[in-house]
Amino acid sequence: MKRLKKFLGSLLGLYLLIALLMFMLQEKLIFLPTTLPQEYPYTFQQDFEELFLETDDGARLNALHFKTHNPKGLILYFHGNAGDLSRWGNVTSYFNQFDYDVLVMDYRTYGKSTGKLSEKALYKDAQLFYDTAKELYAEQDIVVYGRSLGTTFATYVAAQNQPQRLILETPFYGLETLAKERYWFLPVSGLLRYKFPNWKHAERVSCPITILHGTEDNVVPYSSGKQLYETLPKDQGKLVTISGGAHNNLIDFPAYHEAIRAVLQKD
Repeated sequence: MKRLKKFLGSLLGLYLLIALLMFMLQEKLIFLPTTLPQEYPYTFQQDFEELFLETDDGARLNALHFKTHNPKGLILYFHGNAGDLSRWGNVTSYFNQFDYDVLVMDYRTYGKSTGKLSEKALYKDAQLFYDTAKELYAEQDIVVYGRSLGTTFATYVAAQNQPQRLILETPFYGLETLAKERYWFLPVSGLLRYKFPNWKHAERVSCPITILHGTEDNVVPYSSGKQLYETLPKDQGKLVTISGGAHNNLIDFPAYHEAIRAVLQKD
């Protein structure tokens, strides 16, 4: 009996340790930034301008504005959870070929951006980013695009404003729901400081929504994106299923290019 009690006590101790580590290290699991020196010189083939946005709490957010000749609108791009603008600049300039300018920002702690992370602060930053876009373009000419982690900020600003449309690449239904599926053995609701309820924001979005998701995504399962799609009114949302697509390679599939072309070249 004593051995059993000791064994069960060890199991309980291990369980509590795992729970504590998840609580303490969750930001390192969610956010995977790389940093850049403030004097880092960006180099891209496309014409661009570097911007800095100042927040109410003293954070400084770095952004890039990729420009085209005679643009018909602006794509406001919220990137994924890894890397910085030296990478994402090359990713997002893809959209210039459709005669859209692109504005992309590094989140707090990413690249040259500074500030303390929190869910509330990130949402406020996203709205500041959108307000900056409105200084450049009318809302009816703004397309909001979110990729992976960025889908939560894209969906949030689309719910708070009136953009032309919303495009979501590899979105999740909600981070809490996703974490519960992955860490089913832990009290996720009590431990998780970042909920990111995409489904809740999506309910308030009034513009058309296009979701692109690969069937072989092992980071954000296809089922999570489909679940988000199923919460949308059928005349508002469209789900583009990319057979064989994983989390970071949708651009390698013709179906992705066809879907983006269909949305951005409607004019």
